Amino acid sequence: MKMQLAEIAKALNSSVNMGEDKVITSVVFDSRKATPNSLFIPLAGVRDGHDFVSNAMANGAEATLWKKGHEGKPTDVPVIEVEDPLTALQSLAKYYLGKVNPTVVGITGSNGKTTTKDMVAAVLAKRFNVHKTQANFNNEIGVPVTILEMKPSTEILVLEMGMDRPGQLHHLSELVRPDVCVITMIGEAHIEFFGTRDKIADAKMEITDFLKEDGKFIYNGDEPLLEERAAKIKQDKSTFGFREEDTVFATTFRSYMHHATFEVNDSEQQFKIPMIGKHNVSNALAAISVGRHFGENDEQIAQALANFTPTANRMQWKKGDVGEAIMDDVYNSNPTAVKAVTTSFGQVMVKDGGRRIAVLGDMLELGDESAELHASLANALDPAIINELYLYGPEMKNLYDALVDKYPAANLHYYPQDEMNHMIDDLKNDIKPDDIVMLKGSHGMHLEKVLDRLM
Repeated sequence: MKMQLAEIAKALNSSVNMGEDKVITSVVFDSRKATPNSLFIPLAGVRDGHDFVSNAMANGAEATLWKKGHEGKPTDVPVIEVEDPLTALQSLAKYYLGKVNPTVVGITGSNGKTTTKDMVAAVLAKRFNVHKTQANFNNEIGVPVTILEMKPSTEILVLEMGMDRPGQLHHLSELVRPDVCVITMIGEAHIEFFGTRDKIADAKMEITDFLKEDGKFIYNGDEPLLEERAAKIKQDKSTFGFREEDTVFATTFRSYMHHATFEVNDSEQQFKIPMIGKHNVSNALAAISVGRHFGENDEQIAQALANFTPTANRMQWKKGDVGEAIMDDVYNSNPTAVKAVTTSFGQVMVKDGGRRIAVLGDMLELGDESAELHASLANALDPAIINELYLYGPEMKNLYDALVDKYPAANLHYYPQDEMNHMIDDLKNDIKPDDIVMLKGSHGMHLEKVLDRLM
């Protein structure tokens, strides 16, 4: 972005007390990340953002928003008063989005939305100026900040859009009014707040609430819950998946240690992605569908998919300190994702004498069904394939109990949440150079600390 304070104030139906000609090129809500030419947004959180305005200004911010009626308004720096800073941030993003007027691709789903976002952006960047969500900045704060970060020359804006409660995607859809909507899949993520997968599907479909009349809806055709709901969408639709009924479906699929290859039903082009697993092939099928919608040919799409860079901590291979290969997938976790990643990990070949070792941390936000869903992972685990299991956290005790008659005692290890260091020490003593190791757990379990120690 690049706007004078006077323009920002006008967009927010307000005024600025001084410095109207100052140029703003970014917004920040963390005072530690303030830089010259930035506008500070004092959001309400554990601490009131207004308490950090002076810090933001000291770090280089040019101006700040300020909630009307809030005590202590500074008089020596540029201030724009607003009814609510978060609402103002969203309004400013909506204004700037209209000013730049890019084509908007909105992507959601219980799993795969970050990877799909990265794939789609790579495919479209072959011919267009593309701006995409960084990391998983996908909520009511992250989406407007992403919008305000895009350059005026942006032609296509690829937005990851997340939700953890009903109505959230409706609000984000209204904010961005997408030209293309993508739903990767429906799983159990956030089921604590929804109760059933049906209600999760209803909430995911909210991304289409403000899909433009001439827009496109691209969704996973292998999910019956989406098929039922998509019937009500009047805009153009297409599906992807592994069924012959899908618009684009994979006809072959091969997974190797560092990549996967596949073909699709209506093309002679072979596709390759630098990730493993059927679920990532599904994400690539979504990206192919989006690319084709924008006129990309399959050769261009294949080249982009083969060379795209995934967001960190998504099934990335790293080398441990004794030479073992470690699959780093510690960013987030839910039952669908664990089963998919475990299946993919189980297909990776190991050297003679090597073992597959999985470290699984609790899956959070599963509510009343947490114990049952953790225990259900037992169906996806076979000691002949996943040879050694390290289970970490109070909820993983349910999986441990479900596996005691399935796994030899020497190959099944459980650690309460306060025993991470004990688990790491045992892992380091156990792992051999020819082993391969998988780390998977919800972000709140901090398995990245295990990764750091193993490396």
